[in-house]
Amino acid sequence: MASPPILELSNRARDIFRLVVEDFLDTGQPVGSKHLAQHRGISLSPASIRSVLKDLEDCGLLAAPHTSAGRMPTDQGLRLFVDGMMQVAKPTAQEIQAIERQLSEPGPIEEALEKTSGILSSISNAAGMVMVPQRDPSLAQMNIVPLDANRALAVVVGQDGHVENRVLDLPAGLSPSTLQEASNYITARLAGRTLAEASEAIRSEIAGGKSALDTASAGLVEAGLAVWSEDAAKRPVLIVRGQANLLDDSAMGDIERVRSLIEDLESKQDIAQLLESAREADATRIFIGAENRLFALSGSSVIAAPYRDREGKVVGVLGVIGPTRLNYARVVPIVDFTAQSLGKRIG
Repeated sequence: MASPPILELSNRARDIFRLVVEDFLDTGQPVGSKHLAQHRGISLSPASIRSVLKDLEDCGLLAAPHTSAGRMPTDQGLRLFVDGMMQVAKPTAQEIQAIERQLSEPGPIEEALEKTSGILSSISNAAGMVMVPQRDPSLAQMNIVPLDANRALAVVVGQDGHVENRVLDLPAGLSPSTLQEASNYITARLAGRTLAEASEAIRSEIAGGKSALDTASAGLVEAGLAVWSEDAAKRPVLIVRGQANLLDDSAMGDIERVRSLIEDLESKQDIAQLLESAREADATRIFIGAENRLFALSGSSVIAAPYRDREGKVVGVLGVIGPTRLNYARVVPIVDFTAQSLGKRIG
């Protein structure tokens, strides 16, 4: 049943509906007529309130769980509330400071992404999610630094200052001079090119016998390029932190729903595809419960926003996932502000 436009509800029905939703989002429990009758803004008897609740239930906005005489919002009801009644709060000064402090710390971009998912989780009390940016920046240099006799660290520096590291297995007996020769050779061909462009040029030179590298150095260069491409293919596109937040006290009464949600999170590709649909959104998007087939069983909600680089290009999506009783009014602006802050960090 399609939910009615909010303007079709009477003032009395809107007030009672809003109180039911706000109470449910706060407590996670169905709301009864006796509780509503005690609210200072409601001057109706419990019997009159029950009549309004029944009307709202008939409209598909509320539901009455069989274990309780109270009502709780349906997914349709939550959508009506979010789109037409919710008053979004601003992040607090403490929340703003916490986000900016974490994201202003220097370090590889991977650390910033990890921190972002953790920030979203801790502030929202849900699970935080960040899509890894789809980046193919122009590169400046690559150094291969020995770690021990069997391993080296391949360090690639982008022209924008972006730094990424990969561990590389070394064949036995390689000398430090071979590592330096390989580093110099790759760097000479990286300047102003993407890794894919540089890789194609280097492999073509080696295959055509046009490179001045000896056999050992050529093998190391090819191994270095291989570990980058293999690692990129295996790299998860989604970072999730804070799954433990989903196991709160209210979840224990609905363990099957929580188990289904955890399974959804383990299937990161499906969640990633959902977040991808928010890439071109002008504002934060909210996915509620069974509105999306992915959450038909778990009854979960996602609040997601794209984050952009300083040129305004969308490079990824971040958000939170949790039960449908998320505090939307509080979490939506936090997700939006975090997206803006991460965009500044990425540059």
